[in-house]
Amino acid sequence: MAKIIPFRAVRPSRDKVGLVASRSYQDYSVEELKFQLEHNPFSFLHIINPGYKFQKEISGTKRFQLVKNRYLEFREEGIFIQDELPSYYIYKTISRDQIYCGIIAATSVDDYDKNVIKRHEDTISQRENLFKDYLQTVGFNTEPVLLTYPDSEVINKITDEVRSQRPEYEFSSLNRDTHYLWVVNDPKLTEQIREEFEKMDCVYIADGHHRSASSSLLAAESRENNPKHTGEEPYNYFMSYLIAESNLKLYEFNRLITDLNGMSKKEFLMQLDEWFRIENRGSELYKPSKKHHFSMYLDGEFFSLYLRKTMYEFTDPLSALDPYILFVKVLKPLLGIEDPRNDLRISYLPGRQESFEVKKAVDEEHFAVGFGMLPLTIEEVKQIADAGLTMPPKSTYIEPKLRSGLTIYEF
Repeated sequence: MAKIIPFRAVRPSRDKVGLVASRSYQDYSVEELKFQLEHNPFSFLHIINPGYKFQKEISGTKRFQLVKNRYLEFREEGIFIQDELPSYYIYKTISRDQIYCGIIAATSVDDYDKNVIKRHEDTISQRENLFKDYLQTVGFNTEPVLLTYPDSEVINKITDEVRSQRPEYEFSSLNRDTHYLWVVNDPKLTEQIREEFEKMDCVYIADGHHRSASSSLLAAESRENNPKHTGEEPYNYFMSYLIAESNLKLYEFNRLITDLNGMSKKEFLMQLDEWFRIENRGSELYKPSKKHHFSMYLDGEFFSLYLRKTMYEFTDPLSALDPYILFVKVLKPLLGIEDPRNDLRISYLPGRQESFEVKKAVDEEHFAVGFGMLPLTIEEVKQIADAGLTMPPKSTYIEPKLRSGLTIYEF
């Protein structure tokens, strides 16, 4: 049973929401960030980049405390308000090529610890602890973990009913996406939503493994410091955005490598020939069309690499994943990439971008070779999670990407 409950969100006032909500901090270029901070006093970026007020780079615990201070200022000035009733929040975005709709809610740390909320990626303990310390200091969470669940007619019916009414928010962002948010606090509807999620054996993390792990650490530490805890304190939950599996969009990550590990082009192609049937596709853009087929751009030419399946043994769901095959048969043994998470010789390019971006990166001599593949399916991701396995880093680029500062969960 998945315990997914309503909560009292802190969120922007209706008249300022379009100015407050921002993309993830890492998504901004230096120029974009500077423009937002100089010309938009309501941007949530002022909270997560508090050093701007003092024209100074600030890090560590001092930065965490200043984030909290900026947040409290936004609350005191009425830029943020808090709902009086526990609510679910139906959030819909419309872009040029995709529509996403899901439910923002509070999800149980116990479910994460007991694998009711299933994961498919490893996390780095240093990052977990750093973000746990951040949460502990600031006292709120603003970026929901992206969870996915099996399609539900009941939830679809409820969201359709709610969306027939006027939204609390309707605004456009500079990338021309349109955003809508409905507040669901009717006791009958909130109970129906809660009960429907309770019927689900599990839900899956699509994006936000470190945020989930950090919330688990925070809850464990908070419980130790509070012997009288009931299990219902706010720190026992974390904010999530739940979206049906059919509405999730998965892209691949292309791999870019700086050098051929001391090999010539001819030597590298000969090494690849052991595990792949290779065809030269010339200079025209090429993308693979089937699983276990890869594209490669090398020295001004595209190549198709077809896995020799009579040579390769599929032993479990992980061994069948294209990112894993590329790692164990090319990146590690041939190109010497032992740690794909931290090796500076490898970079990743989201498959949402076009193939010519791989070509451009190699042609400009930033990289020696680039690899492409098909995106994974949600079924492949679930198989990995169900088997208790973990995928290689950057196996999936998943949308939707959520905006910061739209709903905030206070501990």
